[in-house]
Order: sequence, then C-alpha cells, then structure tokens
Amino acid sequence: MADSSYTVGDLVAEFLARIGVTTCFGIVSVHNIPMLDGIGRRNAIRYVMARGEMGAGHMADAYARASGHLGVVFSSTGPGAANTVPGLAEAQFAGSPVLHITGQTATKYIDRDMGTVHDLPGQTAMLAAVCKSAFRIRSAQEALGVLTRAATLALTPPRGPVSIEIPIDIQRTAIPRPAELDRLVLPIPPALPPDPAALDEAAAILSQAKRPMLWLGNGAKEAGAAAMRLMELGFGAVSSWNGRGIVPEDHPMTLGGMHGNGSPRVQEFYSTVDAMLVVGSRLRGHETMDFSLKLPKTLVQADVDPRANGRTYPSTAFVCGDAALVMQGLAERLAGRMAVEPGFAADFTGMRRRATAEYRDTLGPYAEFPAALRAALPRDALFVRDVTLSNSSWGNRIFPVYGPRDAVHPVSAAIGPGLPLGIGAAMAGGTRKTIAMVGDGGFALNQTELWTAVQERAELIVMVMNDRGYGVIKHIQGALQDGRMFFGDLQGPDFQQLAAVAGLPGFKVSSIAELGGVVERAVATPGPSLIEVDMAAIGAFPPYAPYNAMGIYAKASR
Repeated sequence: MADSSYTVGDLVAEFLARIGVTTCFGIVSVHNIPMLDGIGRRNAIRYVMARGEMGAGHMADAYARASGHLGVVFSSTGPGAANTVPGLAEAQFAGSPVLHITGQTATKYIDRDMGTVHDLPGQTAMLAAVCKSAFRIRSAQEALGVLTRAATLALTPPRGPVSIEIPIDIQRTAIPRPAELDRLVLPIPPALPPDPAALDEAAAILSQAKRPMLWLGNGAKEAGAAAMRLMELGFGAVSSWNGRGIVPEDHPMTLGGMHGNGSPRVQEFYSTVDAMLVVGSRLRGHETMDFSLKLPKTLVQADVDPRANGRTYPSTAFVCGDAALVMQGLAERLAGRMAVEPGFAADFTGMRRRATAEYRDTLGPYAEFPAALRAALPRDALFVRDVTLSNSSWGNRIFPVYGPRDAVHPVSAAIGPGLPLGIGAAMAGGTRKTIAMVGDGGFALNQTELWTAVQERAELIVMVMNDRGYGVIKHIQGALQDGRMFFGDLQGPDFQQLAAVAGLPGFKVSSIAELGGVVERAVATPGPSLIEVDMAAIGAFPPYAPYNAMGIYAKASR
C-alpha cells in the first residue's frame, strides 16, 4: 500500500533535488500547494518568491543562462500559467533549459469548459506554442516518467523551455516512493559527434582560406577552448549577441558583439574575408539587418540542429554536430594546412580599433559611458540588460564581456524583462555582483520585483537609465514617422524615493564623471542597490544613430 504521507507533490520536490536543482522561482497558488509544500518541508531547494509569474519565468531563464543548469519555475494554472508565457517565450528565443511546472484543474474537469477555478481550456496548446514541448501528467503512476522526460528534453541541445501540467488531484494522490529515485540519472544523450566526411569537406574548404573568421553563437557557449584552437590557427572571431564572451572580449582577434549591424567599417571588412565558419548561431534577422548584412560568400555552418542548414543564409557546407566536437575536429584537420595571409591579424586589430572608436563617436554625451562602467565593475560581474537605448546601442556591441555566461539580455527584444533577468542571474552568481541595466519604461513592467531582490538579498545593482519614457520607441518614431512621437512619454516614480520604500540603497548619476565612483560604491554595498542615471541631465541620445533596436532598417526621413 502507498504511504499516505508521500504524494506526487512530494515526488516532484524530491525529483528536482535528485537531479541537482538547488533554486526554483515562482508563486504559491491553490493549484501548486502540494508541490511547494514538499519543497518547503524538505528545505533542500531555495524557493525564490517572485511577485508575478512573468517575473518568475524570466528569473528561471536568466538563472539557467548564467549557471548553465536547469532553471525551474512554478506557476498556478490558468491565469498564472498565462502570465508565465512571456518568460517561457524569451527562454525559447534564448535556448535556455527551463522547466515550467504548473498545476491544472482536477482531472474530471479538464478541458470541459466548466468554469472551475483557473479553468483554461487549451492551456496545453498555449504552453506548447512558446515551449520546446508541453506535457500533461494524466495519472500518478506516470508522474516520474513524464518529469524525467521533460527535464531531459529541456537540457538536450538545442535546449529550450518545457512545460508540465500536473492536475491538483494527482498532486495530492498518495503513491509508494519510487525506489528508482535513489539511482536517478537524467538520460541526456551524449554530445552529438559530427560526421567525419562532413568535417573533411568543411576542412577542405577552410584550408584554402587566407582571411578566415568564426561567427560564434549561443550553441557554442561551452566550446570556448575549441574556438581558441581555431583562433590559434589564424581565425578572427565575432559573436552573436547571445554568444558573447565565448572568447574573452579583450582578446585582440575578436569583435565581440560588433558583428556589422551598425558598423559600415566591419561590413566593409567582411568583403575581404574569404571564408566564415558559423558555429551554433541562427544568424538572426535582428542581428543581420533582416538578412541584408553581406557575409562572406564561402559560409561553412555547424549546428547541432539540422534545421539550421540554410535557414537564413545559404551554406557552402554544413556540419551537424556538437559545437566543441566540430571545432576540435576541424582544428585537428586544419593544423599545418592553413596559410593565413601574414597581414590579416594586423588588418583585423586595426579594423576593430577603428570600428569601435567610430561607433563610440556616434553616442554623443554617452561616448565614455561603456568604458567608465566596465572599469568600475569587477571582471567577473554579470552584465544583464533590458531593451533600452543604451543596450540597443553600446550594450550589445562595445561593452566588453569576458565569460560565456556573463551576459544576459532579451534575445526576443521584449521590453521589461531586465529586472527579473537580473534577479535570476544574481541567484546563479552567488557572491558575484550582477548589474541590470534597465530603461525607466521597461522597468515599470516588473517594478514590483524590487521587493523580490530585497527579500532574497540579491547581489544586484539595478541601474535605471531614466529618460522619462520609451526612449527606443521615440527614436524609431523620430526616424520613421516624420518626427511624430505619440504615447511614449511616461510619468514615473521618484526613483530615490522608490528605493527607500523598497528598503535598498539608492544612488544617482547626473554626469558621466560621476558614474565610475557611484558604481564602485554600489559594488561595495552588500545586497541590492539602485542607481538612477539621469539622462536628462547628461544629455539626449543622438538622433538617428547607426543602430536600430527593433530590426527596422528604413532610412530616416527628415
């Protein structure tokens, strides 16, 4: 007979601890109490109490990105699950391994549109639309199997979010404790080895290159050592915005996120590159000027997902396999066969220096902001940012990132995730300091999560770039709507008073000269703090700067 004190809710709690989960995010609800009761009684997992399910989803996503481990978020069913959708959608864009566990109406009422509490017909389809997959546990007996399958799928490349619905009556069902929990290992498949013939073909093409480059994306996050082997053979490198830091960006032969979108000098340089190896990147339209960025004609692509072959740019050759194994295999085949042009490295470093300086000059009064901020932060600080003028310009491109898990941003270009992404990253970072750069407009969407940061004593600096409205939107309107700017000016709080109400230290920056000292004080302050950057005092961002936050590349009308 089943021990009436051990339920499916207990199984969920023990399963998560057994697979190494130490931190979860979410909100307690009538439809997840048995599972959270199991977590609370065991006291083996830190449960971060978010103020909204949207925030909780973003926290789990950032935790997964910054740690490399499974992010877990709990929600209620119905409206609660729907509120989690933005976080799950962002995790899908970012390729983050997130496990979303939600309740569900009692089994006898599911999908019957009977108006029970939190009843939402079609919930599974809603979650499946924004996840890698969505499951429903239909009996207590299958709970462990479905949990194992869902967590495994989230962690299997290409990674992504997976949802599980567990009806409330099943959560409360008494079951025997499964003996296999004691020896549970997720059946994650080994790294996918590339076909040797495909490696031979790619190596034959690349061996002819005199001016070769790497484009590194999110799928290459764990492959930094292999990328460096190719760079030792003479390759230059550039990163997608979700692949930054794979090669430390103080290395002289990487452009980091300065991949051509917004830099005519980088675009011009690509015309001299005779082969580019793209590893683990979608070559997204958002980063390639809606695929109008001219990349080298010889384009060799490597990805664990075969659907990447020719999805955006045509491939001269394609290798399906794990990023590290592909680059290791190519490095072995190319050793002693490369004849890189002697002047290529000097050309690359000179171009990088000039492109960065030219881009910095477009930032007007903010030209020195990125360097001042970088100098004030520890080298291992986590750099999180929302969609803001500052991120869409210099944050994505010229702020140096040194580690593959040191930077988090909304890959979907959604506005508002910055604060909860910062909290999730800080929970993963532990004693490392995290800075979350947000605009005042985006900050408003999840402002209540400040209290989550305070309650959790997160090592987080919230830096609010305050321009009194939706700065990104107003720049786009100024460029494309003959200067007409509707509905972008917001009345916001006094941020120093808000910090005081939330119970965290508040600082203010009114000039670039003040920035470094203020950030250093915030870094030295234990726990969370808030810095307001008064953009009205510093000066407006230059109009029509050579970037576009939302992938709209029409020429400005004056």
